[in-house]
Amino acid sequence: MSGGRRVGGYAVAVVILLAGWALLAWLIDSPALPGPFAAFGDFFSALGEGLVEAFAVSAARVFVAIGLALLFAVPLGLMVGRSPRADAVFAPLVFLTYPIPKIVFLPVLLVLLGTGEVSKVVLIAIIVFFQILVTARDAAKSIPEASVLSVRSLGAGAAQVYRNVVVPASLPAVFTALRIAAGTAVAVLFISETVAGTSGLGFYIMDAWGRIDYGDMFAGIIAMGLLGILLYEVIEFAEGRLCRWTRVGGRTVG
Repeated sequence: MSGGRRVGGYAVAVVILLAGWALLAWLIDSPALPGPFAAFGDFFSALGEGLVEAFAVSAARVFVAIGLALLFAVPLGLMVGRSPRADAVFAPLVFLTYPIPKIVFLPVLLVLLGTGEVSKVVLIAIIVFFQILVTARDAAKSIPEASVLSVRSLGAGAAQVYRNVVVPASLPAVFTALRIAAGTAVAVLFISETVAGTSGLGFYIMDAWGRIDYGDMFAGIIAMGLLGILLYEVIEFAEGRLCRWTRVGGRTVG
C-alpha cells in the first residue's frame, strides 16, 4: 500500500471509530463511557499529570520483552527448522508447552522474581518467544531444498546458507508472527501491571478506575491504544527495511 493510500485509509478508519464511539456514548449516556471529545480532552490534560511517565514505563517493558524474545526465538526456530535432529528433540517439547496459557505463570514469576520490572518483562518475553519460535521453525522447515542445494553448489557453507537463504526466506513469516504477538504482548503487559504493579499504564488505568475517575481511566486507555499502534508501526517500519524484496511497486508480494 502506498503512503498516500495508507494515510487515507487511517483517516477513514479514525473517523468511523470516533463516530461509532460518539454514538455509543450518546446511547449509553453514562459517565463511565465519555464521548471521544471529552475523553481526548482528559487525555491531553493527563499528559502533565503522570500519564507520560506511565506510558514510558510500559513502552520500555514491552519493547525490551519483545527484543529479548526475538533474540532467542529467531535463531533457535531457524536452527530447529533446518536440523532434523534438533527438530526431533525440540519440536515435541515446543508443541507440548505451546498450548499452555503462559499467563498462568504470573504468580510463579512474581514469587521468584519479585513484583518489579523483571517479572513483567520475563512473562511478556516468554509468551512472545513461543509465538515467534513456532513460526520461525515452520518457515525454515518449509524452505524448498532446491533453494539450499543451489547455493551449496556454488560453494556456500552453512553460515552462508543461513545468511543468503534461510534468514531472508523466513523473515516475512517472522514479522507476521511479530505483528500478532504485539497485540498479545500489550494485553499481557496490562494484566501484569494491574495484578502486581505500582507503575505503568495498567496500574494507571486501574488506579483511576478505583478512584472512579473515568476521565483519567479513559486517558490511560487511549495511551494504551497508542502504545499498541506505536509498536505495530515500529514492526511495519522494520519489515519495510529488512524485507524490501517482498515489496514491488508499493505492494507486498510473497
